[in-house]
Amino acid sequence: MTTATPQVGGAATSPPTARAAVERPARRRRSGRRAWVGWLFAAPAFAVYALFVLRPMTVSVQYSLYEWNGVGPSTFVGLRNYANIVTDSALYGAILNAFQLIVFFSFVPVTLGLLIATSIRQIAASRLAVVARTVLFLPQVIPLVAAGMIWSWLLSSTGFVNQALSAVGLGEATRAWLGDFTFALPAVGVIGAWVLLGLCTLLLSAGITKIDPALYEAARLDGAGPVREFFAITLPSLRQEIGVCVTVTVIAALASFDIIYISTQGGPGGETMVPGLRIYYLAFAEREIGQASALGVALMVLVLAVVLPIQWLTKERDR
Repeated sequence: MTTATPQVGGAATSPPTARAAVERPARRRRSGRRAWVGWLFAAPAFAVYALFVLRPMTVSVQYSLYEWNGVGPSTFVGLRNYANIVTDSALYGAILNAFQLIVFFSFVPVTLGLLIATSIRQIAASRLAVVARTVLFLPQVIPLVAAGMIWSWLLSSTGFVNQALSAVGLGEATRAWLGDFTFALPAVGVIGAWVLLGLCTLLLSAGITKIDPALYEAARLDGAGPVREFFAITLPSLRQEIGVCVTVTVIAALASFDIIYISTQGGPGGETMVPGLRIYYLAFAEREIGQASALGVALMVLVLAVVLPIQWLTKERDR
């Protein structure tokens, strides 16, 4: 008896190839079914995200094109609210203040966090390392409102900082730090740096633990010192962790609100006014909903414009 060979397109096809041709559509159907199951599981989370994030964003963009007090009729003004952000010193001044805070909220915590995390690595086996990590992370546990109140007392004219300066003979340097036109913004920056230092230190310490200790041993055998080890091994290996720290701290600087509202409320004379606080005042005190929405949309675009390049620069690339 002769077995007929399956013919596909006029050419003889072996039985395994024919079987694969039959099974391929079945695999596609199973894969499509699994994809739909995945979307069904993600649907509740996406619905919540759309309701509480995407919809408010869309409504904010809509409101930003109108002049509205939140109660009466609205008037379409196009892009005038966005033009005001560039021409009104009170609005773009708040954005400039936020960029100045990046130095304190981002550069200082990340730099100090790198140094502290490197120092903790040297004593990783001792209990002192655990104590140091715990103490440094405590500011993250404290609510920002409480942190603002504590530092307001510390930096007041009769607070601990001025008392300490007077005790060491620097009484002439004392001042009401949060009420001084020159030092109010740096004082707020110090509070932010204190809050974010623990988070950066913890993230960078976790990143250091993934570095192969053999790299440090090889470097020491080659005669490298601590500084050389830091720049040749530690810093390049923490590229992604540094990217996360910079991203989180930059967003905290640009979207800062809690600490400044509690400690200075934007004063003195608007020296510590930031976009988040300015949006709050525009919407709930001055009843300029359209202008507040425009500043909120501009802030969102600004955050993305700053954060996305940071993410791209710190992304780990295949070698």
